[in-house]
Amino acid sequence: MTPDLLRRTLMIGLLTLPLTGQQAGAEPVFPALPDAQIELVADDLDEPWAVAFLPGGGFLVTERDGLLWHFDADGARNRVRGLPRIAATGQGGLLDVLVPRDFESSREILLSFVTRQGLGSGTALGVGRLSDDGMRLTGFRTLFEMAPGARGGRHYGSRIAEHPDGTLFLTIGDRGDPPSAQDLSVENGSVIRINRDGSLPDDNPFRDQMSARPGIWSMGHRNPQGLTIDADGRVWAVEHGAQGGDEVNLVEPGVNYGWPVISYGVHYNGDPIGEGFAKPGMAQPAFYWDPSIAPSGMAIYAGKMFPEWEGDFLIGSLKFDYIARLRRIDGQLREVEGLRADQTGRVRDVRVAPDGSIWFLSVIEGALFRIYR
Repeated sequence: MTPDLLRRTLMIGLLTLPLTGQQAGAEPVFPALPDAQIELVADDLDEPWAVAFLPGGGFLVTERDGLLWHFDADGARNRVRGLPRIAATGQGGLLDVLVPRDFESSREILLSFVTRQGLGSGTALGVGRLSDDGMRLTGFRTLFEMAPGARGGRHYGSRIAEHPDGTLFLTIGDRGDPPSAQDLSVENGSVIRINRDGSLPDDNPFRDQMSARPGIWSMGHRNPQGLTIDADGRVWAVEHGAQGGDEVNLVEPGVNYGWPVISYGVHYNGDPIGEGFAKPGMAQPAFYWDPSIAPSGMAIYAGKMFPEWEGDFLIGSLKFDYIARLRRIDGQLREVEGLRADQTGRVRDVRVAPDGSIWFLSVIEGALFRIYR
């Protein structure tokens, strides 16, 4: 284990991708990024899943097998104790981490994780208070746990976002059971919205619908592993398709995003999925890839370091080892650039730091990097 923060400056390379897998009409270009560099921030990470920034220059990193690391501004690394019991099974384990806006007064840290549920497992969201020395979570409690019933180890979703109104959003995949994403009696394949204390907002769209799970905000998702909120308070998610059909969606209340009834992908054996590309009452994606890039963490850029990217979407690819940059052009999202370097192997998370630099986690490198100029 490397005890100190490692800093190494490398030039960033840009990947020129063929025009494949884009939403119809998209024509990506790949301009150079003047003066951009990559810095190694921390290494010796085992399946890192998420990074979150603390006030004063520190940060937190999760590892899927169940470890949470605290790094202070000087680079000292400590394992954080006091976590809940975590089921590191299949694609599950300790997943996302979020530092809420009121951290300096509350000291609260939010974690998404997989918990045992009888013979199965499910996605959960909880909160604990980080000690002043960053070495322990105290008083950890579960705010939300999906309805039990899934035994497989796939498609937990599990990204968290905090809305300006104080509510929390959490993604949940279909858990390997596609039809369940159309069943409101379970949370499979949905985006959940809860209050900070774990209670349910009165204006959740299915709260008063008999037999529906009241935390559901949207449905019909396959496996959303990226989630963010833009400057206007709109919620965006990126999710894995099957063989093709990865989607970026503007996540709106009560909307059905179609999985597995409609999709731009096919099953892994080549068979068609559902009823085609579109159906009345089901939303179209804001953008899709075909073939799949296996998208994961995402961020919308807001900062002074790269002002030319303001409002652009940055999405990590686990399959093609790059960071996709998407921009709204004539009202549509288009992929305009792919950032690739030796360090962008299986990008699991992408975040914009307070100083405007772009941080990303590489599963292959087992490391955390930042892009800056």
